[in-house]
Amino acid sequence: MGNCIICGTTVDGEICESHEEDAVFEFRGTSASELTPGRYYRGVVDGYADFGVFVDIGDHVTGLLHRSELDRRLESLDWESGDEVFVQVLDVRDNGNVDLGWSIRQREREFRGHLIDTGDDEVRPEDLEDDAEAESAADSGSSSGSDSDTDAGAETATDTESEASADEDPAAGDLQAAADDTGPSDETGAPNASETVAAGSGGVATETAATGSTAATDDAADAEPEAEPALKRTTIEAIENQVGSVVRLEGEITGVRQTSGPTVFELRDETATVECAAFEEAGVRAYPDVDVDDVVRLEGEVERHHGDLQIETETLEILEGEDRETVRDRLEESIEREARPAEIDLLADHDAVAAVEDGLSDAATAIRRAVVEARPIVVRHGATADGYVAGAAIERAVLPLIREKHTREDAEYHYFERRPLDGRVYDMDAATSDVTSMLEARDRHGEQLPLVVVADAGSTEESIDGYDLLSLYDAETVVIDDSRADEEIADAVSVAVAPSLSGADVSDVTSTALAANVAAHINSDVRDDLVHLPAVSYWEDTPEAYVDLATEAGYDETAVSDRREAVALEAFYQSYKDKRELVIDLLFGDEETGRNGDLAAHVSEQFRAKLDTELETARENLETERVDGVTVAVLDTDAFTHRYNFPTTKLLLDALHRRQRDEGPFVTLGVGDDELHVRATESLNVRELGEAIDDAVPNGGISVVGGQDGHVEFLPGERDAVREAALEALGETLA
Repeated sequence: MGNCIICGTTVDGEICESHEEDAVFEFRGTSASELTPGRYYRGVVDGYADFGVFVDIGDHVTGLLHRSELDRRLESLDWESGDEVFVQVLDVRDNGNVDLGWSIRQREREFRGHLIDTGDDEVRPEDLEDDAEAESAADSGSSSGSDSDTDAGAETATDTESEASADEDPAAGDLQAAADDTGPSDETGAPNASETVAAGSGGVATETAATGSTAATDDAADAEPEAEPALKRTTIEAIENQVGSVVRLEGEITGVRQTSGPTVFELRDETATVECAAFEEAGVRAYPDVDVDDVVRLEGEVERHHGDLQIETETLEILEGEDRETVRDRLEESIEREARPAEIDLLADHDAVAAVEDGLSDAATAIRRAVVEARPIVVRHGATADGYVAGAAIERAVLPLIREKHTREDAEYHYFERRPLDGRVYDMDAATSDVTSMLEARDRHGEQLPLVVVADAGSTEESIDGYDLLSLYDAETVVIDDSRADEEIADAVSVAVAPSLSGADVSDVTSTALAANVAAHINSDVRDDLVHLPAVSYWEDTPEAYVDLATEAGYDETAVSDRREAVALEAFYQSYKDKRELVIDLLFGDEETGRNGDLAAHVSEQFRAKLDTELETARENLETERVDGVTVAVLDTDAFTHRYNFPTTKLLLDALHRRQRDEGPFVTLGVGDDELHVRATESLNVRELGEAIDDAVPNGGISVVGGQDGHVEFLPGERDAVREAALEALGETLA
């Protein structure tokens, strides 16, 4: 029994339960399971990820301070690797992962007490120091006691003479050591004339009685101990059952990060990727000459670190010349063999998709190759139902491959991101954000540059400046889009999956139909998970083949509609976030328990209620005109819509157009303060419409965003003139 260090209450230990959160603990245990949830611990920043900060709690345990636990934005933290911080342990999971919480107190003096958590107990720092001094004194006394049993002076004199003799003549030292080991053969201490004494580890010296001289019988007296046989190379895939063994690996360094303790190298060979820890001293870069893209030979012991396989590096050598090329060739052969799909087998018979079979194969190959090469993948997609479902299809295929290739448990968050776009253009704002993130990851954490995949956006010339910025850093880009693309895009990106570039009719294709086919060839194991997604992405006129696929997979018309509407609603809220887990639940949830269906149905009810309310208001304020035989319904989108509430202007106009159109040419025109959106039953080139408006209103600051399927932007002061010019141009174009 003891007394609480804060209130003095009698407790079993050093602190009472009511004051446990007022003390800061220093952890000296060896396992995460020894931590006590609720306590505050001193830690050291290990590194950053997009979803939080890794903090070392002691020498053997690392926890994650998730960004949702911070009282500020992650980007605003000024912590650096190695900084001392204070965090609260929220939970220790069964797999050893530690969830951390924010502490408003970030200096030790702000806590009311300081204790050491040994894993078994909590002790006061001074008590631990007293124990250490006592043990040191005990060890010293024990050593002195053992010396008292011998003639210390004689031994010291003998040792000194032996050492001096060895210093003057190394051979004499070897002989002396051998003689000491052998011992005298008679009471005088002189060796027998016929005795043979081993000298060194490999040679033999013979002492003759007549002369007392010593002759070395061979040169092996000075030889080194025989070297151990070299380790044979193994693969990362094979080390799962070699924990505790020393292995030799050869491969490419794909990442380097410095922690407060060791330097962690990420090594990729032809089978998988593993982290290799190398220690110089705390926070000091080990093997500073080794960097990303170097080809190396590494030896070390296989261990498990927080449940993940890891190599404790013993030697690390950069390979050059023929050795380097041998490893490079092995990696390249493996990548080519593993990355390219064996054949293209479309989800359904669809002409627009069949027109880009080669593009589907190239896109799947580029994405699979990035996984094999341990490059991060960033998927950028429109913040629409089609965009989110297209991005989710790629995500569904890639995540299992990442889990398979990497030994880190959080690899799927580290190597894959979805980042929604505000519109359908990959502009300089998006590109600058991506370049900033990737350069920070490269410089701070030693990551490779990512592969950027743009879905449901980015196929028009307005995106070229963004792609050019990426290309300056040799970052590859894949575009998957159902829009009518511009020819220039084919040269601006690595792979373009755009049926319009092959001359196909894109009126009945969605970005999801394209992305789901790409995903099915990225990972055939998830093909069955993807078959209902194309049907989810169509608001009307769904191709019969996709309806059949969804039905066979257990998704009837209501189930498909619920998911489309639920994703559309959730796409609006927090539109800059991927909402990974929520989207997974909506699209791929557990059908046996009905959680997926119940969730989608519940959210879709909200979608319909909000959309119907807005549609009612819009219908009441439509102005319908006849222009050269064309019916045009005009809505003042700034005056009669809730600009910052759901639904978005584009979604509202889509729904309004579907429900209002008549026989013959029909146009729904949405005119705001500085934007004009158009929906038409006939094929309409918005870029040509913009040019006609610009001719009529030369001072209107006219620009078209999003190509032939985009919208027109203009100066607010020319709004009325732009409206009239648009009506006249539509009449001439569609009459």
